[in-house]
Amino acid sequence: MSATEYLIDTNILIYHTTGSEIALDFLTKLSDEGSLNISILTKIEFLGWDKHTPEGFEKCQKLIEFANIYSLNEEVADKAIELKRKVNIKLADAVIGATALVNDLKLVTRNVDDFKMLEDLTLMNPFEGISQIPNNQ
Repeated sequence: MSATEYLIDTNILIYHTTGSEIALDFLTKLSDEGSLNISILTKIEFLGWDKHTPEGFEKCQKLIEFANIYSLNEEVADKAIELKRKVNIKLADAVIGATALVNDLKLVTRNVDDFKMLEDLTLMNPFEGISQIPNNQ
């Protein structure tokens, strides 16, 4: 996995939290390689998730400490604006997708349908073990 850089979507972190072995194995490999990458929006969504127990929240904070967090900068903001103007996409998904595109990262998500309309974005669903490049092939 080390040859490819990934950006992890919030749902993968939540699956990890709820005990998914697939998510756990995938995130463990990335963490061991030092390439656990998330958007600042993913940090907010994940730690702001309303289903955390106090103990679970603490564990999730520790997990986030191992992540490389991509901030929201002008380039990402401009790309998110461009995406929002082109397709019907939620703001958080536009920012996460823009973060992946601007930083040339594959987006790892189980919610492929939320992003499949974004040109040039490479998606990976670890639950299906597939990669796809929508709209540009």
